[in-house]
This record gives sequence, C-alpha cells and structure tokens, in this order.
Amino acid sequence: MREASSTGAGLRDHFLLFSRFLRSPRTVGALTASSRALAEAMVTGLDHGQSRHIVELGPGTGALTGAIVDRLGTDSRFLAIDIDPRFVQQIRKRWPDVECVCASAERVDALAAERSMTPVDHIVSGLPFVSLPLPMTREILASIGRALRPGGTFTTFQYVHGYRLPSAVAFRARMNALMGSTPHRYLVVRNFPPALVLTWTKGTDQVRS
Repeated sequence: MREASSTGAGLRDHFLLFSRFLRSPRTVGALTASSRALAEAMVTGLDHGQSRHIVELGPGTGALTGAIVDRLGTDSRFLAIDIDPRFVQQIRKRWPDVECVCASAERVDALAAERSMTPVDHIVSGLPFVSLPLPMTREILASIGRALRPGGTFTTFQYVHGYRLPSAVAFRARMNALMGSTPHRYLVVRNFPPALVLTWTKGTDQVRS
C-alpha cells in the first residue's frame, strides 16, 4: 500500500529546480515548481480502478509525482522518466516505491515495453515541449503514439503567456494529428505563472505505429 504524499513544493524543490534551469534551460523549462492546484488538475482524469499503466515524463522535483502516487490503485503500475540524474535521485529518495529511470522520453515506448507496461493507459508530462529541440519533440511524440492505447490519455500544460506562441500552437497541432482529437482545456490560475492543462484522448481509430 502506498502512502499519500503532499504535492506542495518546498523551498528546496524551488531551489533545485531553479539551479537545474540555470544549467539546462531548454530541458528544464521552468523557474519554479508546479503548484498543488496545477498538480491536482493534471491528474484529475486518473481513475483509481482502471488506470493500470501510468507514465510520467519529466517529473522534475516531483510536484506532479506526488499527486499521481495519491491516485494509484492497488493494481496500478507507475513509471517516471527524467533525463536529469539529480531529479531521478530525488524522486527515488522521496518515493522508493516509484520506478524512476534516468533516460530520454524519446524512449517511452521501449521503456514501458521492457517493463510489460504497454499499452499505457495514461501519460502525464511536465516536459517543456515549447523549448525542446524540434527533432527531440517529434521523437517523443512518436514514442507516445506507439506507447499509448486507443482511448488512453496524454496530459500536459502550457503557460498562459506562451499559449499563442508559434511553437506552442505547432505542438498542439502535432498532438491533434497524433491523437486524432483536440484537447480538453482547463485553466489553473493558482500557479506561477497561470497555466492551461491540456488533455488529449487517443482516438480508437489511431493505430500504434
């Protein structure tokens, strides 16, 4: 049985995230950890009884990880993937039962398959797609498409101030094509900065490539 975990971010989390942002701004993409309100909005669609295979991309300091842990069912399996070893170390220390691997999200389908977790029911992402190199983004999205089951969901967020940027618009267009659907949007004002949570449901006619 997993213990419930607070999703609130402490000063250490903010400091760690800020320091990693200064080191690698394109792959971290945020100056501060996500708020409790944003974390809860990101996991609203996770069902205790039916969410068996859940993957988190870019857990960072664990602001979303704790909210996911709180919603895991007894038969659920949860895989967290981060490219930064400092973040992976922190996740493993805080939640020893969470399987967290240091790897690129470009391999999400392979990493899930190696653990007999495909097809994946839900993928939750804190990755800064707007700032990632385009070839990397394309590889990650292709891998998501292969890993996720029809009817499964992909959830991410975009900050309100950057929602209209060409890179943000292009990302949403690529996701629409990949998932065969448009996202459900939910505004979270209790976050710095405010953010829109976006959830796509993979169409039943979308095949795994």
